[in-house]
Amino acid sequence: MAKEFKIAGMEAEQKYITKRIWKARLQSIPFYLFRIIPICKKKIVFCCIEGTTGYTCNPKYIAEEFIRRDEGYELVWLVNDLSKKFPEEIKVVHNTLWKRAYHLTTARFWIDNSRKQLEARKRKGQIYIQTWHAKLGFKPTCLDRGASFSKIAYLVSKHDSDMIDYVLSNSKWYDDTLPTGMLYEGEILRTGSPRCDILVNDRRKVRSRVRKDYGLPEDARILMYAPTFRGGSQGTERTIEVNPGFPDYKRLICALEQYMGGRWYVFLRLHPQLVARNMDQNMADSRTAADEKTAGQAADTKTGERNPVIDVSRVDDMYEILAGCDAFMTDYSSAAFDAAVMKIPVFLYADDYKQYEGERGKLLWDLRKLPFPLALNDEELEGQIRDFEEGRYLSGLDRLFQEAEMVEDGHASEHVAKTILAYLDK
Repeated sequence: MAKEFKIAGMEAEQKYITKRIWKARLQSIPFYLFRIIPICKKKIVFCCIEGTTGYTCNPKYIAEEFIRRDEGYELVWLVNDLSKKFPEEIKVVHNTLWKRAYHLTTARFWIDNSRKQLEARKRKGQIYIQTWHAKLGFKPTCLDRGASFSKIAYLVSKHDSDMIDYVLSNSKWYDDTLPTGMLYEGEILRTGSPRCDILVNDRRKVRSRVRKDYGLPEDARILMYAPTFRGGSQGTERTIEVNPGFPDYKRLICALEQYMGGRWYVFLRLHPQLVARNMDQNMADSRTAADEKTAGQAADTKTGERNPVIDVSRVDDMYEILAGCDAFMTDYSSAAFDAAVMKIPVFLYADDYKQYEGERGKLLWDLRKLPFPLALNDEELEGQIRDFEEGRYLSGLDRLFQEAEMVEDGHASEHVAKTILAYLDK
């Protein structure tokens, strides 16, 4: 019986793959039709997570650099939700098949942080720069996922990687993961991560702005909590109440205030894929009407009481907020390594460590050997905050960055722009 189920499952998967391939072939037709139009030499098309997010991540900061240069580039951004806010210098385009095909086919440069759709076709003379949305990270991808890496995922990944001209990197560690983690063995640009530029530059200005935007006192201290995406059988429930799998926020804040001093706030940042699918809406179901009205404020406007947990999930660019934070906490998000660039405390709260590895695949790092304090429950988290030693932590970070040969100099966006300019001069 088990064998019959397995065979039936394999047949269903093959039918699905065949359907996807034929659909992609049909949807690739516009890419060929638009080849009658010449490539625009100074046109750059940006996209993030297949258009599901807004002005964010590495592509945003590269676009900002071209806006700063103001040298006549045509900047196009493909996005699903046209209500998203963009600078006026960017042409915002609804990410439909025909519009996507037209702009990608007529642009000299593509800049993306995730996989292109299976129907995408690149023509001769175009340059595709893949920034990806993580560098040093915990989660295995592609072949590193082992048996959990599906055949259709392989086809989409291989199709995309075969079109890429450059992958951005910030370390030798990341370079070494690319053959199995991205199915990529082409050219690499060791530029650093453009989204980390803001974490290196002008942090004081960002710190002040964040507190002003959320009505916090100037001396307020902020921990951003950013749990990673859960797919498949992994839980997707996200609330600001005490929940199995999530920290006790009251206990967390008390520990921070008792052992690290100051008045603390937690900024809750859910994964963009949850927000894009409206899977964060169940958070609202657990709030009272008053809670809902003050979800993005530091205090209830009626009672004046402090609201120490603030939901910042629907802000497009988390790095605009992260740069103003004093500490960071996640389970398996690669943003832990980015936050560490600021030399702020980074805590790992991973109560489902074994389960997550069983479903996602073995993590790329042993969490216990990293400088980030690891907690598997609330009691351990309180203990890690109590026992945190800054000197030992910073020494551990220095060793980690040296061993990974990491580069984050705050000029990654400039380095990418110079690469593109070199092509324009040819």
